Parts: sequence; structure tokens; C-alpha cells
Amino acid sequence: MLFAPAVTRRLVEAYTRQPASVAEPEALPELTAREREVLRLVGQGVGNDTIAGRLHVTECTVKTHLHRIMSKLSLNSRAQAVVMAYESGLVVPGQSR
Repeated sequence: MLFAPAVTRRLVEAYTRQPASVAEPEALPELTAREREVLRLVGQGVGNDTIAGRLHVTECTVKTHLHRIMSKLSLNSRAQAVVMAYESGLVVPGQSR
């Protein structure tokens, strides 16, 4: 079963009750700064086309970043990437887009 990114974000927020924290720049050191930025946006439920517009890159570039993120973190799905964004502190429950 697949969920839209916004639905996934709401599900994670509903079940994640952690104190608000801001991710340190060293969070997920295996990722580049741009990859962390893409992961944060994915975690917030932002789609690839919107991420591309915000970062002034092509959608293909966003997909490449996401592929590299998933490879580096041994993730199998976008949903796992969303969970990782929350667990690492890149995204905080209730955080706006």
C-alpha cells in the first residue's frame, strides 16, 4: 500500500511524540548538506516537483539525490526516508513546510 507524501507525514506526526529538537549539522554525516536538505523536504511531505522548484534544480536531480540518500542509508522506500527524517531530527512533528 502506498501513501501520498502528505498522508505519510501526518501518520508519522500522529505516532511520533518526541520533544521538539533541531537537527545538528552533523545529523546523518554520511549525507551531503544538499542530501540532508532533500531528505528534510521529503520528510515534510513535499513532492519531487516542488522540491525541484524550491531548490532550483530539475526533478531528475531531486530523484538522483533521493536515490543516493536511500542507498547511503540502506532505505527501501520513500516512507522509510520519511521515518529517517523524523528519527534523525531533520523534521520535527508539527513542523511546517
